[in-house]
Amino acid sequence: MTDDAQPTPGIDPSWVDEVLLAGPADQVALVFETPVTRADLRRLISAKQSVLAAAGLGRGGSVALCLAPSLAFVTNLLAAWRLGARAALLDHRLTAFEVDNALQRLAPQVVVTAKHVTGGPLRGFVEIEERVATYPGRPADTAHALIQLSSGSTGPSKVIARTAANLVEEVERYVKIGAGVPQGGERIVSLASMVHVLGLVGGLLYGLHAGVQFVVPARMTADGILSTVAADPAPTTLLGVPFHIELLSSVQHPMKLPQLTGMTTGGELVRAEVYGGFVDRYGIRLGNMYGMTEVGVIATDLFGEHRPSLTPAPGLTVREEAGELLVSLPASPYLGLVDPARWADGWLHTKDAGSVDAATGRVRIHGRRDSQVSVGGLKVDLTEVEHTLAALPGVASAVVTFDKAIEAYVMLRDGATSAQVQERLAERLAGFKRPRVLKVVEQLPRTATGKLVRDRAALLAAAADAAPAIPAAISAVIPGQRAGQDVTDGATDPVAPAPVKEGNR
Repeated sequence: MTDDAQPTPGIDPSWVDEVLLAGPADQVALVFETPVTRADLRRLISAKQSVLAAAGLGRGGSVALCLAPSLAFVTNLLAAWRLGARAALLDHRLTAFEVDNALQRLAPQVVVTAKHVTGGPLRGFVEIEERVATYPGRPADTAHALIQLSSGSTGPSKVIARTAANLVEEVERYVKIGAGVPQGGERIVSLASMVHVLGLVGGLLYGLHAGVQFVVPARMTADGILSTVAADPAPTTLLGVPFHIELLSSVQHPMKLPQLTGMTTGGELVRAEVYGGFVDRYGIRLGNMYGMTEVGVIATDLFGEHRPSLTPAPGLTVREEAGELLVSLPASPYLGLVDPARWADGWLHTKDAGSVDAATGRVRIHGRRDSQVSVGGLKVDLTEVEHTLAALPGVASAVVTFDKAIEAYVMLRDGATSAQVQERLAERLAGFKRPRVLKVVEQLPRTATGKLVRDRAALLAAAADAAPAIPAAISAVIPGQRAGQDVTDGATDPVAPAPVKEGNR
């Protein structure tokens, strides 16, 4: 199977059976509420194919799925691909306004949404009765099998397209990585969203291909996750993002789990103190994975042997150019975007600052290039400021942004005050690096993948109940402060109320 730059009548659907659904009929492929064998899965997918075909979906068609994590999501996606259609994935947590905007951009012919959902907000998966409806869209005009919207952590989402061949290549990269990747007969307990690349390819598609059970916890709480691991003696790997590591680290005395062999995390780099605390508490390996929606997995360090450096995945080349990491990619992954600043001449510009060791080829990520700012002519890395702030006693989580000055948004632990945070930060960072504005919020907005949102409008919305700012020199002697108040070294900075919206990068 090869990528084809020219539009085709459709996507060859044979890859679904050959790469994903092949295997013994009685082998358990998925576990939601109950185990689903490969025979069950093939039967369910065939039934969904009939429903989608009745709505007019066929080879070369286009469908948008807006479904929560569920067996319905899996079967509708694989049914669409088995029909030879292109599937666009929309996060179920988007507002109706956001979904409508996305549908106008993507123009599918068929839309699958939830007519009825059974399950609560902390559920890892739900039971869904689908609504399949036609939409005044158009057939797929490219040979891409998958459309995703980037996650929205730094601004408006991009339309990212991947061919079936590209997805298969990523699945094969996981196979070639080998050690640290779950093997046939083992389990992946996935905490990562199936709408996004880590949970979709690294979890679901790889698991189907390799004969690894793909398991989703019934409840996305620490106890729910650990109980899911304990439910089966097979060797088990957790797949998630740093948010899940912090969640599991909150368990003071976790149960003995001899089957838990390790955890692999994608997304943001795990802070050193969080990494150490998790490994000490659970006694397992904690691996790191670097990837992008546009490419999938790019580099890994699955045993923490080279932290914070990672080894490029087989078949990919990573190089450094002017402090930015570039990844080899034969074709542009974007639809409706021809921007040489993102892709040109077979290279994807990651927009991540990093370096490549000439001797070992290992990659080190230094943060987003847009995290480098100038303060009074001095360069400041906002990632350094954010990590330093988040590591302070009393700080549960933090985001640092820049808008003419460095701003910080923090969630405090019980008993902590913003005055204490300012005092401790002054001991660790030079004055020109320290935030001029510090806003204490109840919750920091996150994307569907658990990444902290760095879009300033969303952050201001999270701090919408802020009181007038207090000069830093005065706040340092104030014994306590409620969530929502600001600490600045300048004039007042009232924030007008605004609705909080979850970003979708």
